[in-house]
Parts: sequence; C-alpha cells; structure tokens
Amino acid sequence: MPPVVRSLPTAEAAELLVLTRDLVEREVAPRAADGEAREELPRELFRTLGKAGLLGLPYDEQWGGAAQPYEVYLQVLEELSRGWLAVGLGVSVHTLACFPTAAFGTQEQKQRWLPDMLGGELLGAYCLSEAGSGSDAAALQTRAVLDGDSWVVDGAKAWVTHGGAADFYNLMVRTGSAGAKGISCLLADASTPGLAPQRPERKMGMRASTTATVLLEQARVPADRLLGEQGQGFRIAMSALDGGRLGIAACAVGLAQAALDTAVAYAQERRQFGQRIADFQGLSFLLADMATQVEAARALYLATARRRDAGQPFGPQAAMSKLFATDTAMRVATDAVQVLGGYGYVEDFPAERYLREAKILQIVEGTNQVQRVVIGRSLTSS
Repeated sequence: MPPVVRSLPTAEAAELLVLTRDLVEREVAPRAADGEAREELPRELFRTLGKAGLLGLPYDEQWGGAAQPYEVYLQVLEELSRGWLAVGLGVSVHTLACFPTAAFGTQEQKQRWLPDMLGGELLGAYCLSEAGSGSDAAALQTRAVLDGDSWVVDGAKAWVTHGGAADFYNLMVRTGSAGAKGISCLLADASTPGLAPQRPERKMGMRASTTATVLLEQARVPADRLLGEQGQGFRIAMSALDGGRLGIAACAVGLAQAALDTAVAYAQERRQFGQRIADFQGLSFLLADMATQVEAARALYLATARRRDAGQPFGPQAAMSKLFATDTAMRVATDAVQVLGGYGYVEDFPAERYLREAKILQIVEGTNQVQRVVIGRSLTSS
C-alpha cells in the first residue's frame, strides 16, 4: 500500500515524518523478525533514534528536545510501530519516563538529566505497577523512608518495560500514609545499590522488549532525586499516563497498519480459482472493514492530540483513543491472519507476530476495562 497521507502542521513536521519513514525502512523494519526471534532489545537503535532527534520530540528545545506538538510526535510513534512494535512502544515508554523530570523537575534537575535522556544516551523505565496493585495503582506498597541524605527503598515493581536494560527508573513509592496522597516519585540510577532487575518475563509477543520485575532491597536513592514534592507522586503518575495512553494508541494504529498492509499485499498476489483472492467480494469487504477501522482509530488519536496541544482537557479522550485503537489493532491483526489462511499461522509471514503483539496493547497503560471506567466516570461525574 502507498504511505499514509498525513495532514501535518508545518513543513518541518513533514520533513520529520519523511526522516522517520526512511529510518523505519532502512534500520527498523528489516531487523524486526530476527530481533523478536532472538528476544534482544535493540539498544543501539534507540541511540540512533536519539541522534536523529526522535526521543525528545514533545519536550523543550532548551533541554535537547524538538518542541514538536503531540500531533506530530504520535505520528512518529505510529511509523516506528509499523516497522517494529518493540521500538515504537519503547520510544513511547521512554518518553513517558522522561515526563516526570520534564514536567515536575527543578531547573537544576532538568539541566542535569534531561539532555542525556532526550539525546539517547540514557534509556528510561517507568515503575508504577506491583504484583498486588496493577489497575489499583494507588494501593502500591513499595516504601521509601528518608534516612539522612537518602531515601531507603524496599519493595518490588512489576511489569517494568526496559527492566534490566534501562539506565534510569522512575519509582512510584510510598513515603506517607495509605492512599494516593502518600505516594512520591523518585528518579533512580540503574546502578543504585539494592536495585536489582530480575529475569525477564517470557512473553507471548513483544519478546525483544524487555519486561521484568525490579526488586528494591534497602536501595538508597539520593534525596535530591525526589521529583516534584513529597506526596505528589500519584498526580505525576496519572498525568504521565494520559499522554502514555495516547502513545499506546498511536503504537496500536501503527501495528494495525502493518497488519493491513500485509493482508492487502498477500490478497493481491494470491490466486485461487483463476483470480486474485482480493477480487472475491467476501475478502474485499473484509479488507475494507479493516482499512476503515484503522483510519477511524488514527483520526481519534489525532483529534485527542490536538486537544492536548491546544491546552484543553483530554483525559477521557485519551482513554477513548487507547481503548478504540488497541481493540482495532486486535481485530485487524486477527483478520490479517484469516486473510493469509494457513500462511497467517506460521512464522514465515509476520501476520502471526502482529496478532501476538496486538494483545498486549489492550493491557498496558491501563487495561481496556479500566479505560471504560475512566470514560464512564467522565460522562456521569458532575
């Protein structure tokens, strides 16, 4: 299929998308199948993306970012995810991990850490979930106690993307009483004594994206690494997740587009009963529905991004975008396997990988059931 025609706000943004597509075709997509088979995080690719200016797109130029609107940043994520979801989602998670410092850090903290974060020298991880507090994030139990000039942290953070590969970790920890108001955010180096990533999880898909539990046993984090004020961590976490959900929506659309492209290409080449299978109305209608769903999901996340860029409230719309785009990715990936028939079920074609990868998108950054809770509450709250 031809490249997606996009409406971009500036000529600079258009050039950025051309650069991204070129990188995807040359550096990202050709390595996806082998990288997933070997279950290796493509760390050097993130450095390449950093040098190209793609790791700090929504952040201020003062700190090494590109000051691009979210409308542009998300389309870059979509293109990266079309080539290799582990890379697109990795950039989304890294951008999420930079947010607490960029939005709540002091000037000194920003100057000290953001340039390397945004330039690709440092890869980030975001530690909110725990074994007993996934959707109920405010129930987290990992505790930090101030001891002189350090916070002493004990607990465990679960499902950490880039766990064991990251250079820094945003730790959401309990520094006060139970509930949301007792949570704070600490920025910990990977080299922090007592911070110990465990063996990576064995996953259905996204195997090149490292996911691991991070144990914290008397881990000493310097006191000057508190981001925001004490007790402000839950607000930081929820603010970050609104943008993160949009990131996941864009990643989902990229994956769905890749699945659609694969299905269309196969349907045009495969011949049965003397004609292309694309010419059978039943299959043509299936492709039409797939394409319509992808376009609708893209339009929804872009409309929400424009709300964010305009300074308007966008939390419920971010939940809608994440919900609709990830459900779309699952449907389209499933249908792509069906279009390919037996070939869709074997690893010689990427359709089966897209299906395995699509499922996680309905879970991360808040399950789609949680997104429905968020949306429902926004409709009925006074």
